[in-house]
Amino acid sequence: MVDLRRVALDILKPHDPSMLEFTERIAAVESVDGVSASLIELDQEVQNVKITAEGTSLEYDAIEDAIESLGGTVHSIDQAAYGEYVVEERRTLQDD
Repeated sequence: MVDLRRVALDILKPHDPSMLEFTERIAAVESVDGVSASLIELDQEVQNVKITAEGTSLEYDAIEDAIESLGGTVHSIDQAAYGEYVVEERRTLQDD
């Protein structure tokens, strides 16, 4: 079995908890080595946030459980990286 190394998620979350607390709680998931969060959109009721988590063997279900326990919902998985290391995207001739 290969390991999940990075996952980028589109999340809908309430304003409370704050972005700092929300990110810290996801980072506290045992399999997560690091996490970043970026605000994509803000409205009166909710925030749309992109969460990127990395680790040597991420447990996706534990990350999703942490998000849901904070009142968030995963809208989509926007990126996943599996294997011995994370392959970074490179521009190709088709990208021009």
